[in-house]
Amino acid sequence: MNIVITGVTGFVGSHLAEYILNLDQNHKIFGMCRWRSPRDNLIDIYDKINLFDADLCDLGSMIRQFKEIKPDIVFHLAAQSYVVTSFNSPVHTLWTNAIGTTNLLEAVRITEIDPVIHVCSSSEVYGQVTEDDLPITEQCPLRPASPYAVGKVSEDMIASQYFLSYGMKTIRTRMFTHTGPKRGDVFVMSAFSKQIAAIELGLKEPVVRVGNLESVRTFCDVRDAVRAYWLLVNKCKPGEVYNIGGNRTMTVGEALDIMLASSTASPKVKVDPKLLRPSDVTLQIPCIDKFKADTGWQPEIPLEKTIEDMLIFWREELQRNPWKAVTVEK
Repeated sequence: MNIVITGVTGFVGSHLAEYILNLDQNHKIFGMCRWRSPRDNLIDIYDKINLFDADLCDLGSMIRQFKEIKPDIVFHLAAQSYVVTSFNSPVHTLWTNAIGTTNLLEAVRITEIDPVIHVCSSSEVYGQVTEDDLPITEQCPLRPASPYAVGKVSEDMIASQYFLSYGMKTIRTRMFTHTGPKRGDVFVMSAFSKQIAAIELGLKEPVVRVGNLESVRTFCDVRDAVRAYWLLVNKCKPGEVYNIGGNRTMTVGEALDIMLASSTASPKVKVDPKLLRPSDVTLQIPCIDKFKADTGWQPEIPLEKTIEDMLIFWREELQRNPWKAVTVEK
C-alpha cells in the first residue's frame, strides 16, 4: 500500500511515519517535504521512507507526484501550525492552510486517483466556547479566533465539499491539544520542557517564561494521536468529522507544575506579555464519543509519561546542540 504523509518532517508526521513502519506490514511511505525542510525528526527512519519534493502552494508539483505515486492513503498534516505566527503572517497562513489543502484535493481530482484522505483540521475551529458547550462535540458552532483557526475552518469545509461534490474519500479530524517528544519549541508544553532542560544544564537563567497559565486544556500524547489517525483511515467512513483528544483536563499552569515536579530545577515562573495572544482560546474539553464508538480507540499514555519523555528529549537535544537553548524572540 502506498501512503503519502504531507508534513512528514514535522512533529506529528514523523511520529506517524514511525508508527506505520513499526506495524511491519510492508507499507511504502512517501513523505512530502520542501527542499528546505529540516530532516532532524526523521533521523531514525530516514532510509526507510521515500521523500519527495513538492509544495502545497504549487499545484503542478502535487499533480506530478500524485500521478507517479498513486497513493492509497493520504495523511494531510502539513500546515502553518503556530497560532501566534498566524497573527503576524495571516496571508501566508491562509494561503498555506486553505489554498494549499485545495491544491492537494485538486491534484487528487485531476489525476483521477481514489485514496482515502485524512484532512487534519483542529480544535481551534471551535474558538472560545462557553460552559454550556462542554464537552465540545462535532456539532458545536465554529467560532475561529485566529487566522490559523480561520484557515483550519476553510481546510475542514473544503474537504467536506470535495466529498459532497466529487465523492472523494475525505475524513476530517479536529484534534485537541497533543504533545510529546520532538514537538517544536514554540508550542506550550515543549517550550516549558526546553526551558527547564536548559536550566538543568546551566544553559539559561533559572526563569521559565510563560503565557496564559489559566487556559484549560485536555492533553493527549502524540503517540496516541498517530495511533488514532491510523485507525481513522482504516475504520471510519468518508465524509465524517471526528473530535480526537486525551482524557486529562487541567489548566496549562497545572501541567507546568507536573513538569516542574519531574525536574531537578527550581526556577521562577514569569509571565511574558510577548507570549500572550491578541485573542485566546482558553477552554478546550472535547467529547470524543463518536470516534471511540467508531474505532474503539482510547488514549493510553499518561501525561506524566509524556512529560518525562519530553524532558528527556530536550536534555539530550541541548546536550548535543547547546546553542538551541537560545530563545528567538517571537
